Amino acid sequence: MGLPLHARVDLGRFWTTIERSAQIGQGRPGGLARLTLTDDDREMRDQFRDWCHEAGLEVTVDRMGNIFGRRTGREDDLPPILIGSHLDTQVNGGRFDGIAGVLAGLELVRSLNDLGHVTRRPIVIVDWTNEEGARFSPPMVASGCFVGRYEEAWCHDLTADDGARFGDELQRIGYLGDAPSKGGPVDAYFELHIEQGPILDAEGRQMGVVTGGYPSHGMRVRFEGETAHTGPTPMDLRHNALIAGARFLTAVDDIGWDFAVHDGKATGSRLTAWPNKAGILSETAECVADVRHPDLITARVMAEKMRRAAQEAAARAGCTAVVEDEWFWGGDIFDPALIALVRDEAVRQGWNWRDIKSQAGHDAYHMALHCPTVMIFTPCKGGITHNNRESCEPEDLEAGLNVLLHAVVQHADR
Repeated sequence: MGLPLHARVDLGRFWTTIERSAQIGQGRPGGLARLTLTDDDREMRDQFRDWCHEAGLEVTVDRMGNIFGRRTGREDDLPPILIGSHLDTQVNGGRFDGIAGVLAGLELVRSLNDLGHVTRRPIVIVDWTNEEGARFSPPMVASGCFVGRYEEAWCHDLTADDGARFGDELQRIGYLGDAPSKGGPVDAYFELHIEQGPILDAEGRQMGVVTGGYPSHGMRVRFEGETAHTGPTPMDLRHNALIAGARFLTAVDDIGWDFAVHDGKATGSRLTAWPNKAGILSETAECVADVRHPDLITARVMAEKMRRAAQEAAARAGCTAVVEDEWFWGGDIFDPALIALVRDEAVRQGWNWRDIKSQAGHDAYHMALHCPTVMIFTPCKGGITHNNRESCEPEDLEAGLNVLLHAVVQHADR
């Protein structure tokens, strides 16, 4: 059935929700520090639930804390269309990363309410728990659990740096839901997200049609050594895990530079050690690193170099290395028919758009394992993100919001 071409979202209303979100869990000036399963996260979740209820949605929460707001369809027994992203942020996060996608789904429902349009299939808005992985690693575990990639018990046992346990924190803030954490049938999944890169903004594009993601490999490595005095211990008898971790992360950075000419990237993002004190060598260290490249085979080569770098760094420091976790996402995983639908809608509405690859991780990567999935990118100023200076204006999101509205309705009414 679809909507008339002139149907548009209420951009001002959408922006009001963005500004309300920006008041909850403020971090550095202009930014957010709304880490998952904190009191600030609970406040934002409560606000989102209130908005869903006001929009006439049926709200459920699953055992991973994912929040689902369901709008009834004319044939309500059909598998639903999901629209989602996340409301948690990085420690020094921005106001739009993930948040724009969840609130885009809310605005889409509000707009359909204004129009009096009931889609054939039900529409469900979802806020995925712990997309960022800033407090509990790895990222995107709740959407991963939804599609069966992770086990619920394993996720509940994840531990933060402060010793907090994932499952306990869910219960503490009141979001350990009753619904199963593994999802049922889903007709399609749509996710709107800021690009988190400079391409759309630099080219003056109003939106991007995401055709896939950079193949990305990540790993968490634990180095085991031995404590000893920093003064009298001879160099050849040292087993300093901190040095093993540092050597590993600099080697990973070198891998990135070796492949940078063709847009390869490698990141050492985390190093913790114990005791990590002056006067004593560290017994343990834990590192998180990742590599990514637009070419699948090249990304695999970079990943193998990263694995070898861990063992070489351990050997040089007289330590052992254990890979405790590995993950992969990306590639040409999005649905060609949905990509064509979004592309055609962008053309029909007359926006300045382009095809684009995602270079960051998203819950959509997990959902693509479960159902047909597509992403829409909107520009952000200078591509600055995971930073309190992340910035967008309402018009930066206008094209993506309206293409999302029409594409979802077309797919839901078919």
